[in-house]
Amino acid sequence: MTDAPTPVEELSYEDARDELSQVVAALEHGGLGLDESLALWERGEALATRCTAHLEGARARIEEALNAGDE
Repeated sequence: MTDAPTPVEELSYEDARDELSQVVAALEHGGLGLDESLALWERGEALATRCTAHLEGARARIEEALNAGDE
């Protein structure tokens, strides 16, 4: 029995990044059927979006902290 993957929106930046790396490696390796490749691609897109959201949040926090220091 295969465990369902963790929902992307629940992943930390590090977990999303690591899983994205695995997805890319699997797609580059090839040998997958079309449906499995498409499912991995879609998961990879969601993981990339999650990583971007984490990084944008971190950037906003840094800018907020820098701006607070200017006051």
